[in-house]
Amino acid sequence: MSARRRAALVGAVAALAAAAGGPLLAPGAAHAADDAVVAHVESTEGAVSVLVSVPADTEVDLGGVTVSVDGKAAEAQAQPADGSTLVRRTAVLAVDTSRSMRGGRFKAAKIAAQEFISAVPADVYVGIVTFAGDVTTQLAPTQDRDAARGVLGGLELTRQTRLYDGIVEAVDDAGTEGQRSLLVLSDGADTSDTPLDAATGAIRGAGVLTDVVALDQSLGGDSALQEIAAAGQGRVVPADPAALQAALAAEAQVLARQVLVTATLPSGATADQGTVAVTLPTSTGTLTAEAFASLQPLPVTPVAAPASGWSPPPWSLYAGSAALAVGLVLAAVALVPTGRTRTSPAQRVTAYTESQSAGGAETAPSARLDTDVTFASAKHTAAEVLRRNRDLDARISTRLEAAGSELTSSEWLLVHGALFFVSGLVGLLLGGGNLALGLVFLVLGLVGPWVYLGLRRSRRRKAFDAGLPETLQLMSGSLAAGLSLSQSVDTIVREGVEPIASAFRRVLVETRLGVTLEDALEGVAERFESKDFAWVVMAIKIQRQVGGNLAELLDNVAATMREREYMRRQVNALAAEGKLSAWVLGGLPPLFMLYLLMTNYDYVIVMFQEPLGWAMLLGAATILGVGVFWMSRLVKVEV
Repeated sequence: MSARRRAALVGAVAALAAAAGGPLLAPGAAHAADDAVVAHVESTEGAVSVLVSVPADTEVDLGGVTVSVDGKAAEAQAQPADGSTLVRRTAVLAVDTSRSMRGGRFKAAKIAAQEFISAVPADVYVGIVTFAGDVTTQLAPTQDRDAARGVLGGLELTRQTRLYDGIVEAVDDAGTEGQRSLLVLSDGADTSDTPLDAATGAIRGAGVLTDVVALDQSLGGDSALQEIAAAGQGRVVPADPAALQAALAAEAQVLARQVLVTATLPSGATADQGTVAVTLPTSTGTLTAEAFASLQPLPVTPVAAPASGWSPPPWSLYAGSAALAVGLVLAAVALVPTGRTRTSPAQRVTAYTESQSAGGAETAPSARLDTDVTFASAKHTAAEVLRRNRDLDARISTRLEAAGSELTSSEWLLVHGALFFVSGLVGLLLGGGNLALGLVFLVLGLVGPWVYLGLRRSRRRKAFDAGLPETLQLMSGSLAAGLSLSQSVDTIVREGVEPIASAFRRVLVETRLGVTLEDALEGVAERFESKDFAWVVMAIKIQRQVGGNLAELLDNVAATMREREYMRRQVNALAAEGKLSAWVLGGLPPLFMLYLLMTNYDYVIVMFQEPLGWAMLLGAATILGVGVFWMSRLVKVEV
């Protein structure tokens, strides 16, 4: 826009100089008076409107005007801007009404302003602002010429000269639409506290064309007026009172000679900026004017693909996955017989242990509620899979037993598979079918259940170690009261705390099946991975071989365990801050990535689609893993 304003004002100032008889500030401006210049460009969707200022005494052949956009010809029409309402044109007069204007100056200023209002085209909105001791909008921009003349006739002089405030007020009155021009009429400097930067900044921010007519100022004599004109891409025109009327009339003629050219953007134009060139044929030759402007091309309508084939709808991806899963389950149910199977010795021991936990009343198989034949068949299928893979069955059983879960290995396998499938489906739904996000959720569904079992096992082991000193104290009291070791174990089953009571209940069951008490207790130490209880079992074995006071031995071991537990808790309290920091620093990046995937998917998914993004994710995961590992080593203290 600045190039167009500068070009428009060059022609205007040249005409002012010719009328006022005063020299211009910029050499070469007189040459520009022979050229057409683009004064304003206004873009609409698919079209552009251009105001072109032409030299004086030039007749334009409106029917021969042509327009090109970035070198491509555009269909165009031209008409005189005078009387057109397509582009709004606004001119604001900022008149100095300080006492320095008294006498012939003020009278000449009024006459010149009256001449300007009479000569300006009827479609131009004219506003009047006065500045002296006060800044007043005497007339908001209007097309009522009688009202403007009445305002000029009632102007009076007062003290002070608030020039800069008057300019700011005039810029605000000019508005924000169409071509806007400001004509400042003054003969002196500003006497207020407002800085010059406030006036020039308002002009630049609004993009208003600005000319300054300086009464009785020599060329270049007032640098402030020059800065004001330069901010609006205009010029300072020195004039005496006798030439003032001609100067303002010339300014009005610049608006009257403008040509409005409207053009439709060429087909295929997609750029939002481009060079608009206008060619105007005249009787004396061809005039050209161009400007770089913002454009609004028509939205591109996507071309429909030819109906040569059928493409499935987006929801078919999820429906197909669900149908595949249901089909696999039904096939497994149909292929596996639903008849009763023989129970193994391990299953009979488990059933006996459960009956003892329930109070000794063994539940008859016929009394069990098993009406869901489908679930029973699926569980039998999972059991058959585990029977063929003894190692997997042993690992699952060990983890379930350590975690205190009541599920069997086959039931756990079914639950784990369901969670795996549901997690992957949720990932596809959240990611809109994105395989990378679906894979992340599949990994969570695969690893998450094992992590859950690990947490339960760790919590159960800690509870076992925490209750062990009281348990040993209870055994010691029972032995001191004259009970045998087996009877003291039964006392713990009846009066102990969980999970120790359940573990010792299994000890009783195993001893009744022929396992020695020492071996049964050693199995408890192995299942809970408790070093403390392993030392207790070793002490019991040694006492049974060499003799001694077992009750006193258990008291000493319990006291030692209490001291170790006190020390362990103290160390944990001191290391709690480091552990919390490790959890926060380690968990924040992946959680924040997941949050961004759900809230700003398009911004983050690029990381999973580009090789550079994969490399960055791999590097970040490596650095994060190393940092978490070292932090965990630093805060882990063995007691």
